[in-house]
Amino acid sequence: MRFLENLFEGTLWQGRLFIVLAVIFGMIGAIVLFIVASIDIYNVAKFTYQSIVSHHHPEHFHEKIVGDIIGAVDLYLIAVVMLLFSFGLYELFISKIDIAERSESSKILEIHNLDQLKDKLAKVIIMVLMVSFFKRVINMNYQGPLEMLYFASSILALAVALYFMHKDADKH
Repeated sequence: MRFLENLFEGTLWQGRLFIVLAVIFGMIGAIVLFIVASIDIYNVAKFTYQSIVSHHHPEHFHEKIVGDIIGAVDLYLIAVVMLLFSFGLYELFISKIDIAERSESSKILEIHNLDQLKDKLAKVIIMVLMVSFFKRVINMNYQGPLEMLYFASSILALAVALYFMHKDADKH
């Protein structure tokens, strides 16, 4: 009976290694998003250069540039979420990353438990949502005072959310 228990527990323990799939594909997803966002920034730079050189500024020139850059920032933030997710899963379920332990650089990727991973992911996801919100409202046309009041209220709600996010971070 002890043999079966040891066999089962060993198999169960080794089963955690399937998390490597999530780590690998999470990293691939992050790399893809970093590349796509960088290509988007390159295209914005090329569009801006061509518009300036040709002295032809399309309608809503500034809004297009800002919107495209904000979209790229959004992709970069989502890539960071994927990176944090992959790093955190590896550290929590597979092994500590020795090179990170010895590193003098930022400890942002240091994750000791699942709650820390969730907190870090939640903060980056909130930033992604804020950037997405900003991207959408930058191109809106406001028809009346009620829409402006909604816009101001949403900015206030975002400011309060940021305040509480950072207030909690000061305790640590």
